[in-house]
Amino acid sequence: MSRPETLGRLVGMLNIALWICQGVLVLAFVVSGTLKSTQSKPRMIATGQTGVQAYSLPFIRFIATCELFGVAGLILPTALGVLPVLTPVAAIGLAIIMIGAAHAHWVLREPRNVAVNAFLFTLCILVAWGRA
Repeated sequence: MSRPETLGRLVGMLNIALWICQGVLVLAFVVSGTLKSTQSKPRMIATGQTGVQAYSLPFIRFIATCELFGVAGLILPTALGVLPVLTPVAAIGLAIIMIGAAHAHWVLREPRNVAVNAFLFTLCILVAWGRA
């Protein structure tokens, strides 16, 4: 196999890996954003979104809106080929949200949730890097 063919194959595999990462992020943030935008604060806490405890409902709703806009930014620009630079911007925005979420769970001494936030953060950074 020649070098251009090998490089083309690697680029294709990277693209597939990035789409998989984007799909995982979309799933996580659609669920999180939808729950945060529709449930009461006590219901969110009861269903496991304990990181919201220290925040006001308007702030939680703001974060939910950011997550849902971030989902659109992860998929639409790259899929449609319109302003694809917005995909890494959306990924960075979601990574910033994950830093705040990890801090909230760290304060609550919830290492499993911190690990989930760190995983999502890592996927966000990979998407930002790969789509930049």
